[in-house]
Amino acid sequence: MPDRHVLVTGGAGFIGSHLTDRLLSDGATVTVVDNCSNGREAWVPDGATFVRRDLTDPDSLEDILTADVDRVFHLAASKAVNSDRPRAQFDANTRMTYNVLEAMDAAGVPELVYTSTSTVYGEAPRPTPEDYGPLEPISVYGASKLADEGLCSTYAHSHDLIVRTFRFANIVGSRLRGAVIPDFIEKLQSDPQSLTILGNGRQEKSYLHIDDCIDAMSTVLENEERPFAIYNLGTRTTTSVTRIADIVGEEMGLNPTYEYTGGDRGWTGDVPKMRLSIEKLESLGWEPTYESDAAVRQATRDLLQELDLLD
Repeated sequence: MPDRHVLVTGGAGFIGSHLTDRLLSDGATVTVVDNCSNGREAWVPDGATFVRRDLTDPDSLEDILTADVDRVFHLAASKAVNSDRPRAQFDANTRMTYNVLEAMDAAGVPELVYTSTSTVYGEAPRPTPEDYGPLEPISVYGASKLADEGLCSTYAHSHDLIVRTFRFANIVGSRLRGAVIPDFIEKLQSDPQSLTILGNGRQEKSYLHIDDCIDAMSTVLENEERPFAIYNLGTRTTTSVTRIADIVGEEMGLNPTYEYTGGDRGWTGDVPKMRLSIEKLESLGWEPTYESDAAVRQATRDLLQELDLLD
């Protein structure tokens, strides 16, 4: 992205701040828009212009999204899969995406990168390719992302917008918050002898390291020529929740006993088994540096270093 001006919504968050780092290193001019409900202003890299705005306001981008912006990366979202305010979450996510699309259309900005999620597939019975259907999400978060994908498709086909949609597996790395790895780290700091694991521990999903995630996005943006395209971003392998506990304990030098809350899922809307097909992405010449277990281990080390917990 050298010599291009890009806007990153949610750029103060976990994935957005890492993406902004990469864009700046590639020579882009970057504007970050975020209300910091999920992220932190301190995570916005030096060199980016930061604007604190609430994207649910239809006028929030009026003075920011102008004709000199070449591409928008839309990552801003209410991300909790088990939100205690599901209607507000659905409304906020769809409102933000609609506002971004309308502002882009009004300003004549030609390209959108939208970050979706594997939860749009619901409880798929097999590794899911991008053309899998029907899509039956089981959480309001997944439903809101599927609705947003529909909005993006409409603007791609009816407003000549170039759209790249990425359906993420579980992305892990430094700055990750509100997920299983940092949760286990926090619990073991409080009690090194025992660890409570939600569900039966056999929930098994694909974990992708943040560096691989950004590399995969870059590969698609460099090679995809169609005006509208959807790509899964994940790994070929999966990791169980109990295995994550083992890895975190090993990296912290601990051997706690496990206590399970029971059931085949950790919370309402939790998908017990998830693995994405990544053949479409691999056809572009990309493959992950870290498979799922290795991604979890590297992310644990990243977080322990960030939290100054490494010996």
